[in-house]
Amino acid sequence: MIDQTKPVDTPRPVAVGARIQTLDVLRGVAVLGILAVNAAAFALPMAAAMAPEQSPFPLVGAAAVAHWTVEVFFHQKFVTLFSMLFGVSIFLVGGERGDEARGRLLRRRLFWLALFGLIHGAAFWYGDILLLYAWSGLFVMLMRSMSPRSLILFGAAATLGLATLQAGTMWLTANGPAALADALSDESMALAEGAVSASIAAYRSGWPAGLIENLKAWGFLQGMSLFGYVFSTVPLMMLGLGLFKVGFFHGRLPTRVYLALMVVGGALLALLGVLEWREIMAGPGVEATSGWSEVVASYPIFITLAYASGLILLTSRGAGWVRRIFAPVGQMAFTNYLTQTLIMTSLFYMPWGPRLMGQVDYPGQWAIVVAVWALQLIWSPLWLSRFRMGPLEWLWRRLSYGHDLPLRRQT
Repeated sequence: MIDQTKPVDTPRPVAVGARIQTLDVLRGVAVLGILAVNAAAFALPMAAAMAPEQSPFPLVGAAAVAHWTVEVFFHQKFVTLFSMLFGVSIFLVGGERGDEARGRLLRRRLFWLALFGLIHGAAFWYGDILLLYAWSGLFVMLMRSMSPRSLILFGAAATLGLATLQAGTMWLTANGPAALADALSDESMALAEGAVSASIAAYRSGWPAGLIENLKAWGFLQGMSLFGYVFSTVPLMMLGLGLFKVGFFHGRLPTRVYLALMVVGGALLALLGVLEWREIMAGPGVEATSGWSEVVASYPIFITLAYASGLILLTSRGAGWVRRIFAPVGQMAFTNYLTQTLIMTSLFYMPWGPRLMGQVDYPGQWAIVVAVWALQLIWSPLWLSRFRMGPLEWLWRRLSYGHDLPLRRQT
């Protein structure tokens, strides 16, 4: 006798024709947008990537415009979207908590993601996000059967609460005399500049020294992940899952909801653009906006929701060109994310490449980003015209399901 309380079907990957197109579009735009932010972290040591005032390239002229574009339109916006979408994938793979078969599949999937993340971060690039997603997913999978209301309320409250805490800290730092004096200390700046130069030389000297530099940065970020990033990532995943459950990502909400989110996010984006430009024009060490640029930048969630709303409206209301351009990139997001690392590390510090670490300024980084975008926009639909999924998607699913899966499309 069959137990009707348990699923009888073996979990299997979603068929190509059953994919939710808006999710693929959003995922594709997110993975492309993330590269624009990550470019500096590939091209410069971590200290210079995180603090542009320590960069060897002054923020003047075209460099100022290039950096301003990243800070205003890309920084934290697309990784926020990617985190929300990963929360959706927790439910799409694992189903409800009572589904034991899919729950086991989800745990295996997160295990292999963690292993991919360890290899990616330790051996290739310190900025890996896969390991953070894997163990953040362990928490979110326990909450995947919560009601949409609870997921949205908790996720939004925690996200906004942490953003407000960060905003307050940034404002106090900018307006505190002691903190300001320390930030403007010539001695500390000289030490930082020397450290950046030494790191660039180590990356360019060859694989052993470059690997050590990467490991040091990766270890530092893992500490931050354990005690910081997970607390912001888990609420974003919950918020994304809650929005998925109410139909936000499907385009099922009233058009006025998406338009309202676009207006709010657009207004915040415009304000951020003005404030960030004033900061850049004032030069390093000068708080031209009294910390208000950092305060506004602490709330990327509103701009992210505006971006998502615009793309959802375009995709769900008949703009087929958006789907054709970005959905293939999103369907191969895992492959494209790791391919970005392979390309960028090959350019900047891998032993088989030209080792351009510290040699490419911000406009040059943008040129590389656009070239990689073009490559992935072209190669993703070409690959999917012959194969069911990306090569690394196939490997990840093959390991998660524990049996062979067809890769090539039937002719």
